[in-house]
Amino acid sequence: MRYAFVNPRWNFAGSTYFGCAAPHYPLELMFAAQQVRFSGSETILLDATLENYSTTDVAARLREFRPDFLIIPTAPSYLFWRCPPPELRVPQQWFRELRGFGTQVAIGPHPSATPGAALKKLGCDIALRGEPDQTIPRLATEPWSDVVGCCWYAGDKQHISAQFGVTDMSALEDLDFSDYPVEKHEHRHHVFTGSGVGAELEFARGCPWACTFCNKTLFRNKFRERSVEAVLAEIDSLIARGVDYVYFIDEIFGVGKNVMRLLEGIAERPIRIGFQTRIDLWQEETLDLLGRAHCISMECGIESITEAGREELHKNCRIGTERIGELLIYARQRIPWVQANLILTAHDEKQAIRHWQDQLKANGVWVSEPVPMFPFPGSPLYVQTFGELPDDTAWERAHHFYTSLFKDKGYSDIQEQRPSAIEDLECTY
Repeated sequence: MRYAFVNPRWNFAGSTYFGCAAPHYPLELMFAAQQVRFSGSETILLDATLENYSTTDVAARLREFRPDFLIIPTAPSYLFWRCPPPELRVPQQWFRELRGFGTQVAIGPHPSATPGAALKKLGCDIALRGEPDQTIPRLATEPWSDVVGCCWYAGDKQHISAQFGVTDMSALEDLDFSDYPVEKHEHRHHVFTGSGVGAELEFARGCPWACTFCNKTLFRNKFRERSVEAVLAEIDSLIARGVDYVYFIDEIFGVGKNVMRLLEGIAERPIRIGFQTRIDLWQEETLDLLGRAHCISMECGIESITEAGREELHKNCRIGTERIGELLIYARQRIPWVQANLILTAHDEKQAIRHWQDQLKANGVWVSEPVPMFPFPGSPLYVQTFGELPDDTAWERAHHFYTSLFKDKGYSDIQEQRPSAIEDLECTY
């Protein structure tokens, strides 16, 4: 069997999407392709974003490869499954214009949360719920009804799985990147000065906390670590090809029992790193280790400057605000970029926020302005906001709610200032 994995050329014009628009490693496709090869099938991976391919370019490659299955994600890399573009405009176009190249399979946050809507909007054959790494190879060898998370149409009847794929992380061996143009990936995620060759890697997946705003419940939920040796082998492969910076896409870097051993290994290598984390996972000694491991970018979810605000968001933070500030400042003395992210809550007074921001900024820590969060379907915030589980109109409902919060006061500086309605985005190209 032949499997084609295609990362489409993403376009966020008119979208409320607030993730990074630069190319990122499509790790969800890379790991799934690895598992397919282990099963004895052939693969091709085409990254249209990095290579600037059109659907015509990709169609020419697929015509030569003759795939039995075509897999396209609905969000740009695992890193942004948690905050994807709400609309399906781009994958709609790519599925439509690549019709005829095998059974079409959608993976990502949209099939995970609303598989029925994804099947209808995309016109694809299969929508996979949850993590697809180990379920995709089974599509060729088992009845679809036996494949965890598999959803499809049979005539006019939908078959919607109530289960979600969960990957055994020990099965994800080190990627050798032989089928990927590593040298073309100049973007260094969350680094704002200088230049180089960047990459994204994954050490751990999932998170043991259940913050209300986090959209990871239906995929990448349970915390699991990969082998330290596998990740270090990936780093060595990337260094050999000129990579000088790696960003870990982990939901929450720094949780697992083996992360310190990983950092010790990284400290011995000529590579810089960045990641997202919680500051209450660190203390002075481990922050010193981060400095030795060449960490240059550390993004910390603080969310609220009050204990009541953090409790409302179910942060379960283990330290107080004063200690949070101390650790952020200590980290900044060892790491060139330390960022503290805030979310708008009813418990935080503007004057108090401004005072806290000024104090940290005076010590070199960058602090975001507090912003409301998008109630992504599948997140606890969605159920908390609307009092129901996601249905086939969940993305429209969440989008209308979110845009109504900003229509009179403007959006953040990293978002489209006049976003289009989701219905318009999904009907025009």
